[in-house]
Amino acid sequence: MNEADPLPENAVPPAAAPAREAEKSAALKPQHVWAAFAALGVVCAGSLLLVWQTQQRVHNLEQELVRRQQETQVQSAEAQMLAKQAQDGARETAAKLALLEARVSEVAVQRGQIEELIQSLSRSRDENIVLDIDSSLRVAMQQSALTGSAEPLVAALKQADERLARYKEPRLETIRRAIARDLDRVKAMGVIDVGALAIKLDEAVRMVDELPLLSQADSRRDALRPAAAPASAPTQAQRGTANAVAVPVWLQPWLERWDALTERVWGEAKSLVRVTRIDHPEAMLLVPEQAYFLRENLKLRLLNARLALLSRQFDTAQNDLQGAQSALERYFDRASRRTQLAAELIRQVASQARQTGLPRPESTLAALTAAAAGR
Repeated sequence: MNEADPLPENAVPPAAAPAREAEKSAALKPQHVWAAFAALGVVCAGSLLLVWQTQQRVHNLEQELVRRQQETQVQSAEAQMLAKQAQDGARETAAKLALLEARVSEVAVQRGQIEELIQSLSRSRDENIVLDIDSSLRVAMQQSALTGSAEPLVAALKQADERLARYKEPRLETIRRAIARDLDRVKAMGVIDVGALAIKLDEAVRMVDELPLLSQADSRRDALRPAAAPASAPTQAQRGTANAVAVPVWLQPWLERWDALTERVWGEAKSLVRVTRIDHPEAMLLVPEQAYFLRENLKLRLLNARLALLSRQFDTAQNDLQGAQSALERYFDRASRRTQLAAELIRQVASQARQTGLPRPESTLAALTAAAAGR
């Protein structure tokens, strides 16, 4: 471009350009600042608005949470109260149910009793007789088992036969025939009479104090005198006859006294010497104190045998009776009548004290069962 060329109107000389730009920037700077401040104010206002709204929402949420928490607490309290009421109601219901069950059981028992009463009233006469006979026989069997005697069973069978004979029912004749068979079988079977055996043992115990011992010197006199008396009696009669013929009457009393004196002296002399067979030498060595304890021991054995019989312990009774028999044979005079009688009593008791089973009226019970079943 040439220097002579004119410059355009808007053209700025190169030297004045920076100055104009500085002026323009100085003129534009306040506008930008106010715009920035305005924008910042708008942003701050919007932020404050958002913060306020957020706070409002948080406050509302807190109030809602508090309200709901209060409602939850109220509902929980109501639920607890309802649960307690339900528990109380359950307890009351359980108590009422237990009471009702007890009443139902009572009603059931009463109903059963009423039914049994109605059945007993509606039974026929034959059925009542059959039931009565069956119950009486079972009671008699229990009594026989306790006492060891067949008498209660025999009495019950006889009574049942008499009752059936009074009614004369053809349907009950089978029961009468069964009763007759059982009655014959019971009578044929021997049963221990414990009462009679106990009486025999009591008699043996009573005789123990009177039994003569081998170690006693006076125990043989009673046994020798009855044997000597018959032998001496004919001699005295013969002497009395001879004296009546050859001796004067006034001399006979003196002769009788002399005969009595000589007989008495002869008896005393014979009692001083004894000849006895002793199988056990210790029987002759008993002193009076030992003899007392020997008798007491024999009594205790017999009493123990009696208690064993009453309690149905026959093995124990047999052991005690064997001990008593051995004591009698070893220490007491077997030639004495009292000893023989006591030994015989003990032997009888020992032979009868045996375990025997009581018979059962099986035929009668079977016939009663068949009659009760209607067959």
